[in-house]
Amino acid sequence: MAQDVKSVPGQPYLEEPYQNICFQAFLTILQSPKSPDMDDITFCMLLQNALKGIQSLLNGGKMKLTQTDELGALLAVLKKSMFHGLPGINIEMPTVLYPTPLPQYDGRPPVKLQLPESSASRPTMNRKKRSKIKPRKIQPGEEEEEEESSGEKEAAPVTGVGRGNLHEGSTQSPSSLAVQSLRLDGSGAAGKDGVSSPFSSSSWKRVSSSESDYSDTEGGMQSKMRSYQAKVRQGALACFLSTIKSIEKKVLYGYWSAFVSDTPELGSPQSVSLMTLTLKDPSPKTRACALQALSAILEGSKQFLSVAEDTSDHRRAFTPFSVMIASSIRELHRCLLLALVAESSSQTLTQIIKCLANLVSNSPYNRLKLSLLTKVWNQIKPYVRHKDVNVRVSSLTLLGAIVSTHAPLPEVQLLLQQPCSSGLSNSDSATPHLSPPDWWKKAPAGPFLEEASVSSPTGSSEPCWLIRLCISTVVLPKEDSCSGSDAGCAAGSTYMPSPMRLEALQVLAHLAKGYFSVAQVYLMELAEVICKCMGEADPSIQLHGAKLLEELGTGLIQQYKPDSTLAPEQRVPVTLVVLFWTMMLSGPLPRALQNAEHPTLQASACDALSSILPEAFSSLRSDWQILCITVLLGLNDSKNRLVKAAASRALGVYVLFPCLRQDVIFVADTANAILMSLQDKSLNVRAKAAWSLGNLTDTLIVNMETPDPSFQEEFSGLLLLKMLRSAIEASKDKDKVKSNAVRALGNLLHFLQPSHIEKPQFAEIIEESIQALISTVLIEAAMKVRWNACYAMGNVFKNPALPLGTAPWTSQAYHALTSVVTSCKNFKVRIRSATALSIPGKRERYGSVDQYAQIWNALVTALQKSEDTTDFLEFKYCASLRTQICQALVHLLSLASASDLPCIKETLELNGDMVQSYFLQFLKSGAEGDDTGAPHSPQERDQMVRTALEHISSVQALAGDTAKRVIVAFLDNILTVYFDSSGS
Repeated sequence: MAQDVKSVPGQPYLEEPYQNICFQAFLTILQSPKSPDMDDITFCMLLQNALKGIQSLLNGGKMKLTQTDELGALLAVLKKSMFHGLPGINIEMPTVLYPTPLPQYDGRPPVKLQLPESSASRPTMNRKKRSKIKPRKIQPGEEEEEEESSGEKEAAPVTGVGRGNLHEGSTQSPSSLAVQSLRLDGSGAAGKDGVSSPFSSSSWKRVSSSESDYSDTEGGMQSKMRSYQAKVRQGALACFLSTIKSIEKKVLYGYWSAFVSDTPELGSPQSVSLMTLTLKDPSPKTRACALQALSAILEGSKQFLSVAEDTSDHRRAFTPFSVMIASSIRELHRCLLLALVAESSSQTLTQIIKCLANLVSNSPYNRLKLSLLTKVWNQIKPYVRHKDVNVRVSSLTLLGAIVSTHAPLPEVQLLLQQPCSSGLSNSDSATPHLSPPDWWKKAPAGPFLEEASVSSPTGSSEPCWLIRLCISTVVLPKEDSCSGSDAGCAAGSTYMPSPMRLEALQVLAHLAKGYFSVAQVYLMELAEVICKCMGEADPSIQLHGAKLLEELGTGLIQQYKPDSTLAPEQRVPVTLVVLFWTMMLSGPLPRALQNAEHPTLQASACDALSSILPEAFSSLRSDWQILCITVLLGLNDSKNRLVKAAASRALGVYVLFPCLRQDVIFVADTANAILMSLQDKSLNVRAKAAWSLGNLTDTLIVNMETPDPSFQEEFSGLLLLKMLRSAIEASKDKDKVKSNAVRALGNLLHFLQPSHIEKPQFAEIIEESIQALISTVLIEAAMKVRWNACYAMGNVFKNPALPLGTAPWTSQAYHALTSVVTSCKNFKVRIRSATALSIPGKRERYGSVDQYAQIWNALVTALQKSEDTTDFLEFKYCASLRTQICQALVHLLSLASASDLPCIKETLELNGDMVQSYFLQFLKSGAEGDDTGAPHSPQERDQMVRTALEHISSVQALAGDTAKRVIVAFLDNILTVYFDSSGS
């Protein structure tokens, strides 16, 4: 029957009603106890086939488990089957598992495991083990002590030789050493030292991971029986893996506590978990299956695990969900590290390390107590020299996960600063410094070699062992020990296996991204690594070299950003950055940029070229500058969309460079190239081109604000028309394009000179542009789009040459902004619209008295509604919104004419107390950290109110109108209360 439900190629899946019938039949078999007349092996085969049947329904039949009872019943039998025949464990499961955020604790004591040891639930105190290992390529007789991790120990199903068996002067390399372990089968007991060193000299005495899973001494029926039971467990785990993949993560995590324990105590159904199998199962294949399932649960769990919180308060009446998740994370770390040192099968070892990498990538270490990552770090170190290449590759993956998770973490920063002597080797010959090329030695400009030795933040001259390891993995020739089992060791290749080199390059890229202060010490050495990689024939190696270059370039840019907190002496000197990029441009980078056979490499090289520090670009030789610009303009015409998108984006970066932005010819060439890409069929190309167009128009505004008017005079009016037309069309595109198209429109309308506006051909395009902005402000688009549209409208208002106040579109523009400020769900968009409303600097630009009144009333209403939101996330923007609205109201008061005063008086009579309280808040505190441009200092704020008071006092009121007196008294009272409360 299990075979019958499998889908046959070309034939439709089993229809839903039949799927349900089959599912129930298989489920019933799995739920039923063994009948007395059935032998154990037949029963195992029956269970195996039922599990295969359910797996076929989930995989081939695409069956959806939508009912809670249905899923819960399946998970209950799968959990029971996972432990079928496992020595020492016999759990009773409920018929159905129900989702819950908390473990289902009951009052009964946990069922004791059939284990002879009494210390199963009591981890012993941390112990340090020392083993002498011979570093690679060290001189005879020279040895170094390796300090191993002191991870928590518990009585695990392994026994190992003590350190007395590790001979001093042993010539075995760490990669050839392994653990001797004996899995519990009901008769064996764990030794006192529950975890053995991975460097036992009597390694591989344990049974191999061959198909039988057992040694020859366990022959006969017992061996056959165990083999069948193991296959049931493997079938249950494979079926569980299919279940995980067929349900949503948010549904899966309701059952988290059923499969991931948060306590080291074993025995209760809650604490018997996937980790129990990983530590206790005698079959390496079953252990690997359990780890695969655990990896699948952990994959994509970052949001779920982000609630975890460590606490030392144990006196609570209940365990909060956040604390339970934190306990689960700690327990996973503890058990996986136990499994790591106990495992002897290379395939299972690889799965353990991959599972650890998944755990590290998704755990919120910024919310957990220190030391978890330190334990992982210390225990994974020896495995980068393991004899199996897959173990070495996965070890590098794990190290990459450590340096990329929540980077930069202070704990990891300290680990990276540990001297090489606490790593694998202190030998320079093991990880050599690359010799500099001849041109570097002959470089005329200063002592660059001294500059290359930028001191690390700690002032330590000790090299970082991880960077040394990765560099040596990438550039060193492979050792003789590189066995034929090393996948990726190409015939005739002189280097390490390709997967190892790629992983090492990825770790270097993670380090450059998250811990640039550590990587910058090796800048010129990494430059040589990049040149070497990009000069190789393998496109994958070239690609990873280009990615490393991009990350290093980005790190250098971050150091020189205006908001950088880094002290100038801690930055890499610009002269050294120039040397770095000269090395790149005179090396294989230009070849990679022109390698049309590998468009992915070309695109990555474009991204790398866009990460050049502007200050360094301006100091490059002019022929290098011309090369960069020419190549990018050329690649913008590429037929490959990936390359075209990358080139468009790079041009958008270059157009902001101070040394290029006033070059009219370059800006015009870039504009024409970007406008061409805006017409592309690929959404990705258009999105990148729109972003670049936004940047280019930012450059127009910067140039407009310089004293020299030559750029505006020389920039082509026809090109401006083309840019406006393209931006209008792009504003009707998808949101990814639209958000930058409206940004560009706002900048272009701000940039227009009176000489442009007077021309008849501009009149229609200006009207169309403003209508495009108005409709974008009002449409139900992504909030980023509407925010940009409001920002763009504010830019339009800044151009004094545009007829704001008299043009027909004035009322529409103000109506759009007042509509948003009073009713938009997103408070950041409301803040931006209030900012735009406070930009016009003259009363006539607000239009008629009715128009002014409409704006004033809308802002008062917006102030009233500034706390009205159903979205909790918006509350943090309330203060910023009120500050911006108050600023807009004070600005309107400071421009009011005599005709506007009655309207203002009317609102103050109705809502004066509310407005006064918010004005006082505005004067006392303002909003910290918002991006609206609102004045933050108390002096600026009270000066604004004083200016408004002086202006209203100077207005010539209409005969018999009391409005002026009411408004003056209102403002005077606010300032009096404010000064009294502040003691001024």
